[in-house]
Amino acid sequence: MRDISTPPGALELAAAIRTGEQTARSVIEATLESLSSKDRTIHSVTHLFSDEACRQADAIDALRKQGKTLPPLAGVPFGVKDLFDIAGHVTTAGSVVLRNNPPAKQDAAVVQRLRQAGAIPVATLNMDEFAYGFATQNAHYGTTLNPHDTSRMAGGSSGGSAAAVAAGFLPLSLGSDTNGSIRIPASLCGVWGLKPTFGRLPREGAYPFAASLDVVGHFARNVSDLASSFYIMDGCGSIPEPSGADSWETLRIARLEGWFADNLSEPMGRALESICAALGVTRGVSLPEVATARASSFLITAAEGGNLHLPRLKEQADAYDPATRDRLLAGAMLPADTYLRAQRFRRWFRDQIHAVFRNEADVLIAPAVMGEAPRLDEPTVIVAGKEVSARANLGLFTQPLSLPGVPVLTVPVLVSDGLPLGLQLVAAPGCEEKLFSVACHLERAGLAGCRLPEMKATA
Repeated sequence: MRDISTPPGALELAAAIRTGEQTARSVIEATLESLSSKDRTIHSVTHLFSDEACRQADAIDALRKQGKTLPPLAGVPFGVKDLFDIAGHVTTAGSVVLRNNPPAKQDAAVVQRLRQAGAIPVATLNMDEFAYGFATQNAHYGTTLNPHDTSRMAGGSSGGSAAAVAAGFLPLSLGSDTNGSIRIPASLCGVWGLKPTFGRLPREGAYPFAASLDVVGHFARNVSDLASSFYIMDGCGSIPEPSGADSWETLRIARLEGWFADNLSEPMGRALESICAALGVTRGVSLPEVATARASSFLITAAEGGNLHLPRLKEQADAYDPATRDRLLAGAMLPADTYLRAQRFRRWFRDQIHAVFRNEADVLIAPAVMGEAPRLDEPTVIVAGKEVSARANLGLFTQPLSLPGVPVLTVPVLVSDGLPLGLQLVAAPGCEEKLFSVACHLERAGLAGCRLPEMKATA
């Protein structure tokens, strides 16, 4: 029996609506009320779609009254990072620079697929301007706070999406990941997050940042919801039955060592050891040139993002968040040869990790961040024994794994006390099912999962 203090998940809500235990209208109204009255504590929402959401809910209730079969996520509310198109609304990508653009003519592709499955978009969610950051500190829309301790970072750039799920406001939310923008806030806020294989989910209708790295993905409070919504966004139209072909016991699981074993906080080190012990992991694997991989990811992101925005920067530089503007301008000034060298290295590095999956492991385990969420008034992390900027270094373990385009699932590790911690499960391209298999085992064994925050007040 589910703990009544825990908000119901997406599949649980859909089942209650399907049986008539709840109406879609009542679920959506309760969600909107919660977002309106409680979100002021963490600032995850930028806009509510109240009228449209209620109309879609009424249409679902009407189908049920007619005895029609409801789609798999009928009546389930979800939010979207503020860079996904929602028909009839302006897509701002966390910036005032785009606020005078015409409204989107249609939903983003993944939003369309969720809608077709009956899910209902209720809000856009806060982010770093143009997805350039790991903090969700937005000069235009404010800072999203960590629901577990509002004196701490939620992470970014999909911080609003992670925080809204962590706080229990929403069962699902959409985000994007270029260098860790799903994995970092999922870790700091203690929710499940998925960065799928590069190119697997359609990006149409999602405002771009760095086209050769951008991936759209999502957050959930349990693995079943994460997997089910993934398959729907992948174009299945329905939720497939588990095949059982990739039971976690049959998988070769190894720990990423070297770069990924350094700079861990004591709690993160213990959590990683505990998970590896529970999975019977005894082997370690090291990737070559990880520091260069991280640098290449930095360079590709800066160059592609800078050149995308350069025409607008020439006309509206003052409208940008100064921190975003300066990084975009710096990226636009990178020599073309530097970008090409980074892309050549990327191909080599991708070959190296693909060889690991062929010869040594099916799933790799690594930390997602160094430790717990940094404080907002002391935004630093420890790297090589020194305090350095958290905003610049939270991607230490995520950026290298962005380069080869592999799928990565973020695991919220359950700790007896303290703030959430997150690990990365990594697989070969197209092997998301392997990640779900390991994640399901960890959740069922009580080693990973989400817990409702106590919502500590800001110090």
